[in-house]
Amino acid sequence: MPQLRYSEEELLASHDYARPHEVAGRGLHGGFDASGCYIPPRLLHRGPAVEAWTAALIRRGGGPLDAGPSLLDGIRFPNPAQQKLMIREGLGQTFWNTLTITGHIEARGRILADMAFPELQGSIEEDISEMGIGHLNRGLLRAHGLDEGGEPERGIGGHDVMWFALRDLAFGETGWPDPEVPANIARPDDQADPFPQLVPAIVRTVHFLANLLMIEFRAERGFSFSERLLLDPELFTERRAQAEEAAEVVNRIRTDEAIHVRSLRLYLGELRSISFRTRDGGHLPGRELVDTLWQGIVEWAVNEQPRLVAERTRKVLAERILAHPEGERLLREFESLQDHGE
Repeated sequence: MPQLRYSEEELLASHDYARPHEVAGRGLHGGFDASGCYIPPRLLHRGPAVEAWTAALIRRGGGPLDAGPSLLDGIRFPNPAQQKLMIREGLGQTFWNTLTITGHIEARGRILADMAFPELQGSIEEDISEMGIGHLNRGLLRAHGLDEGGEPERGIGGHDVMWFALRDLAFGETGWPDPEVPANIARPDDQADPFPQLVPAIVRTVHFLANLLMIEFRAERGFSFSERLLLDPELFTERRAQAEEAAEVVNRIRTDEAIHVRSLRLYLGELRSISFRTRDGGHLPGRELVDTLWQGIVEWAVNEQPRLVAERTRKVLAERILAHPEGERLLREFESLQDHGE
């Protein structure tokens, strides 16, 4: 029988690396095997555990939440062609800001390593001791947080430092000030509680996990976007080798993030498969809670949030472009590259 119960020590264990992970003088998590292949951190047992829990969920007739990054394939602003135009014309600050903001947001994820989440078992009818959701406070969420924000006390950077390192590889010294980082990138909790019959902390936890999955989907879309620009031979022509190394670092982050997406889809799939105890002694199918919360997050992320971001960004970018010596020409070209329907 596959192992379905793990200690926190096991879920935080990493492989033995043949070579540590360093970029531009920064010590980073993960490492390389003898053949030079990158191996993410804390994956020695966490990877097999997620596979085993997923297989067990499928045997019980369930499955991971059926969702992927393609949810966010709609029109976004600025699009890759517009971003490329700005970089090519010496207006790379917008892309530099994007990389910087991503690093700061990743650093916030470190909070997962220190947060105490409510124990779900008391509100769930089924035994969850051999499920992923039974291990959230037993190493899984701590591992996720350490992936994002690293272990600065040990001089080991996580995704936050990796984004700053790859940004500096591609751009070198710029003198640009740090951009303002959005206070919140997740869908806010609604004022009205759609499930008053459940313990509020449980509903907030499920909403948090669903939001976290959508953030990972948005991140994957951004990672692909960044890697594409860094590998474009028409860009960063004076720092081509450094830009290609920066793209490699993005790819390592994407490799790290794969376990986050698999884990979160698993947790939400497990939560859909169980029954919650209500405060009046009744029961609520987990499917009803998860699907309701997820649908609200999808509506926000697909339709509402992109429109708000575009509205805020247009004026800033127009002012930045018009400050260029050939600003009016560039703005016309920039606007001509808009996706139809934007």
